Amino acid sequence: MENYSEVREHLDYPKLTMFQMVERMADAYPNYPAYEFYGRKTTYKQFVNRIERAARAFRASGIRRGDAVTICMPNTPQALDCFYALNRIGAICNMVHPLSAQKEITFYLDFSESRMILTMDMFYEKVDAAVQEAENPVTILTARMQDELPLFKSIGFALTQGRKSHKYPNTDNGLLWTSFLTKGTPNVKLPKPVYDPKATAAILYSGGTSGTPKGICLSDQNFNATALQATEAIQQPLGPGDTMLSCMPVFHGFGLGINIHTVLINGACCILMPTFNGKSYADMLIKKKPNFIAGVPTIFEALLHIEELKDADLSCLKGMFCGGDALSVELKKKVDAFLHEHKATIQVREGYGLTECVTASCLTPRDTYRENSIGLPFPDTKYCIVRTGTDEELPPMEEGEIILKGPSVMIKYLKNPEETAQTLRKMPDGDTWLFTGDLGYMDADGYVYFKQRIKRMIITNGYNVYPGQIENIIDSVDEVAYSCVIGVKDPRRMQKVKAYVVLKPGFTGDDAMKEKILNTLHMHVSKYAIPREIEFRNDLPKTLVGKVAYRKLEEEANAQVGE
Repeated sequence: MENYSEVREHLDYPKLTMFQMVERMADAYPNYPAYEFYGRKTTYKQFVNRIERAARAFRASGIRRGDAVTICMPNTPQALDCFYALNRIGAICNMVHPLSAQKEITFYLDFSESRMILTMDMFYEKVDAAVQEAENPVTILTARMQDELPLFKSIGFALTQGRKSHKYPNTDNGLLWTSFLTKGTPNVKLPKPVYDPKATAAILYSGGTSGTPKGICLSDQNFNATALQATEAIQQPLGPGDTMLSCMPVFHGFGLGINIHTVLINGACCILMPTFNGKSYADMLIKKKPNFIAGVPTIFEALLHIEELKDADLSCLKGMFCGGDALSVELKKKVDAFLHEHKATIQVREGYGLTECVTASCLTPRDTYRENSIGLPFPDTKYCIVRTGTDEELPPMEEGEIILKGPSVMIKYLKNPEETAQTLRKMPDGDTWLFTGDLGYMDADGYVYFKQRIKRMIITNGYNVYPGQIENIIDSVDEVAYSCVIGVKDPRRMQKVKAYVVLKPGFTGDDAMKEKILNTLHMHVSKYAIPREIEFRNDLPKTLVGKVAYRKLEEEANAQVGE
């Protein structure tokens, strides 16, 4: 058996499309499950047959190589079938959050020049309204949850939630997904898959930035490299018979790149979860006993307080990975303790990455942990720290901008050469590096330490304050569930520090609690970094992928200053 304690520095990257990588698993393990949806399993052989039928339907409908189709779906079988079917014929998958607002969907359709959109019946009316405002004709393909459920669950769904479904399609530009598939007859010829590392296979959108979203163009090579590198970096066998609880959404790099594609190129099984709530996640953990789970910090923080998991046996877990946002030292300690209390022999491992390189490109090693470190770069991915605003490389332990290069780095931003030129830059070594916009440093052993998004840095009285550092300390207070620290405009200090705090159930945000938090902060940070204001809330706004939406809090607080 391969030695999984050591990570190889260089990997082989086959010149195959994403579909072909999955097809290899179907040839090798045809009867193993590729995905499971509420108890209904689809084998790799069945999966490839479904993909090819959908691919023929797209061909019969006029979709060709380079055409864009929007996938506006949660984690369902139809979303996976559609994604790999489009990849099979060389079309572009434009990945959109199904909870996006109507005008946002119109923007995504126009921006990508999509000719079709796949969505769920419960989003049909919104999507139809978005299509009506689109610049070009767009065909709506409507999927239904009950079509993929086991028979007894399908009947139950139809009698409950199914009744709430709208009548669809109710316009001339719509088709049921099941009706659409009937076009995929065997006499429709499919072209040979074409591997082109410079061709866009999928478009994902950057989250959390102000203004217009940026479309990130990613290739077959980008996704396959990420999946192969992640497979190596986890230092743990992943293959047929293993399962991943695939909760992170398919429209997000973390969900699509790790929860789905990495699993499928290894012949393992995705247990698809279309939505997240604590109870259903706990039920899945207990009943399905997955071997791998991956999520954002808010998911793992929620697990600590779910009553159903109190006596759960989690010895099934071989790997638990956290990404999408910084994992505080305190939360990691709590999650690791939770794992060991529930018979798991692993630690939660933090990854770091950004959608511009699909998802993670750095991961904490399996058996070691350096406090505040996000780990070591993936194989064939090089990290460097440069002085902010320059290409001057900095020595170990000196803080600057994190830049990286490797086979997972995006092709470009869609229709945005200026932003592309700012983000992808040639360095003195002649290679193109991705400038992340994140601050951090590396130690002498190559471990990477993430400090903060450059734009999120608070400057007060000329001093730099890093919100993540303050949040980490606030979160260490026993009564605190989580927090968010922002900078608010201040005529004297430029910005003043404000903290929003969510307490655990049963605790009250009174003066005594505020004093306890301030006393804890005074023990750890300089006076200028202490929040001038602490506001207690029952909840904080989240982005579409579950991070605390600090920009919304900034806008709200700064609007109040201007009043």
